[in-house]
Amino acid sequence: MGWTFLTNHARVLLVIARDPEARLRDVAQRCGVTERTVQAIVADLEAAGYLTRARAVDGRRNRYRVNADAPFRHPAEAGHEIAGLLELLAHETDGGRSQGAARKDAPGTDRGADRASAVDA
Repeated sequence: MGWTFLTNHARVLLVIARDPEARLRDVAQRCGVTERTVQAIVADLEAAGYLTRARAVDGRRNRYRVNADAPFRHPAEAGHEIAGLLELLAHETDGGRSQGAARKDAPGTDRGADRASAVDA
């Protein structure tokens, strides 16, 4: 394959946006990387403000919230929020056919303080 357009950080973010309760082991499998790599990427994304993590109501899993208002980090994309990337790519596909685009108000995304938190019961 050689190279791809998206980094592993983008892939992990997209998988979590699709499934905010995904286990890191499942994220790793979907992204084709190790669980340890996903743990490091999630820590990076949390530290940079792209993700927040909280214990799910059952106390056994984490639940993630993607901050769709966060800007891209590279100066070439300055002024653009990751919401556009999520809207474009954070949807499941079935053999190339879209199964519904991610919305700004999807369960795994946060578009401002007026939205209810995904971790609330």
